[in-house]
Amino acid sequence: MAKLLIFLVFGFLWFNCQLAEAALKKYQFDIQVANVSRLCHAKSMVIVNGRFPGPTIYAREGDRVQINVTNHVQYNMSIHWHGLKQYRNGWADGPAYITQCPIKTGNSYVYDFNVTGQRGTLWWHAHILWLRATVYGAVVILPSQGTPFPFPQPDREEVLVLGEWWNADVELVENQGNALGLPPNMSDAHTINGKPGPLFPCSEKYTFAMEVEKGKTYLLRIVNAALNDELFFIIANHTLTVVEIDAVYTKPFSTDAILIAPGQTTNVLVSANQIPGRYFMAARPFMDAPVPVDNKTATAIFQYKGIPESVLPKLPNLPAPNDTEFALSYDKKLRSLNSPKYPANVPLNVDRNLFYTIGLGINACPTCVNGTRFTASLNNISFVMPHTALLQAHYFDIKGVYTTDFPDKPPTPFNYTGAPLTANLRTTQGTRLSKIAFSSTVELVIQDTNLLTVESHPFHLHGYNFFVVGTGIGNFDLKKDPAKYNLIDPPERNTVGVPTGGWTAIRFRADNPGVWFFHCHLELHTGWGLKTAFVVEDGPGSDHHKTGICTAKSRFLGGKQPEPRVSRKQPFYLPR
Repeated sequence: MAKLLIFLVFGFLWFNCQLAEAALKKYQFDIQVANVSRLCHAKSMVIVNGRFPGPTIYAREGDRVQINVTNHVQYNMSIHWHGLKQYRNGWADGPAYITQCPIKTGNSYVYDFNVTGQRGTLWWHAHILWLRATVYGAVVILPSQGTPFPFPQPDREEVLVLGEWWNADVELVENQGNALGLPPNMSDAHTINGKPGPLFPCSEKYTFAMEVEKGKTYLLRIVNAALNDELFFIIANHTLTVVEIDAVYTKPFSTDAILIAPGQTTNVLVSANQIPGRYFMAARPFMDAPVPVDNKTATAIFQYKGIPESVLPKLPNLPAPNDTEFALSYDKKLRSLNSPKYPANVPLNVDRNLFYTIGLGINACPTCVNGTRFTASLNNISFVMPHTALLQAHYFDIKGVYTTDFPDKPPTPFNYTGAPLTANLRTTQGTRLSKIAFSSTVELVIQDTNLLTVESHPFHLHGYNFFVVGTGIGNFDLKKDPAKYNLIDPPERNTVGVPTGGWTAIRFRADNPGVWFFHCHLELHTGWGLKTAFVVEDGPGSDHHKTGICTAKSRFLGGKQPEPRVSRKQPFYLPR
């Protein structure tokens, strides 16, 4: 009896400690238009809480987060919490017309979610039109109280968000490109924490500087929020130690530079162990295909304490813009930590094999400048955005919104990365999804093609992490390539780059019911139709929590959404 009493007392104390550790974090996001100046240009643009980039969300693993988003601008708005799994809580995921109706001008919506089984750096951004060009910020999830990092404790942390700047209004740039049937104009500069740095005009106020002390170590939480560019990042004369990607710990390795695609995050340790001075941090695009990019270098300053600003910063030796060898070798170094505390639970047996080809093409457009318009497709299907949110249609059984006949493989096999092909393979359009059985294991091979041109594509899967078990150049070989997979400690992430003229194989377990967007994270290609979604069926005994109602007319007018309801019984809000 005494032992039972002791057990109950300790159990009660443990339970209360767990409750004390978890917290409710509340944020208010006001979406506003404000005047912002860069590069000697001032313009009105959409930002959050008067800041560019927007505020950083801070939480601990296990916390509940509520973010009230109030829309004060003329555009409909939705926010995606990129990389947060939203387990059984798809209504808080954020992509417009996928999981919710966008927030109408003058209305608010509360995103309500738990941070479960995740810690590290993620980010948030607008998920409608091209508004994520200016509406974005970081998400920092600290380990649960008392849990150390699995690497040396840094003396300080810094968030570095890489982005872009347009002198013109980004939505006008996008609309002009669509009207002409051509790619929109490129950005005028890249930015580090919203600032282009001293290699651009009018940079006196628009250079980010980070003060460091000799002998101390810093954790840099790096986010690539650029719309369309993979980026190299480097600090002159300093070595970076990669310790995390997409909020998953990695086996640490040292590198002079990192490569980070749009949508990805990378945490690195850097020691201030050089001669005290001022050193440039720099970000510049990587592009190894014949595709134009904004090839300008953004800079910030890694400044040792006590060094006057009159000292010129040292320039870094960045990889060449088309350094494919560096890109491939860097990706090969990425490995999951795969420790007892942070295992890599790679699916070893596959229930469903999928093979998706990436295609670019040209469709007829009588009103466009060349009589044609660019398009993009997966398995020769260019995705059409619905008028009603897919998640709503799924759980309310609304007919005519989508079909679940997305093919598991391309309709017409061909030499995917051979000689350039300039003709479409009868590309079709439709809102076609793939239905996945609950808890089944999926392997998806994403194959680049030489339709118009080969190009690198970063693909993001909402609602899940996945394991990158293989990658290669050329055509995927079903007989030879699986034998080379890494099924021990492959990198685990939510956004992966498919190499130019190559393929990437990912695996995941479909244990999160709902409708989950899958798309290229180059905003240009997403707008052209390079996207689809997975309908993951409910598990045994599941019920569904209904909110986020969206009607057809709200595609143009916006639709007021109810606040998400909290239920400890319904699986779409993970019980605390």
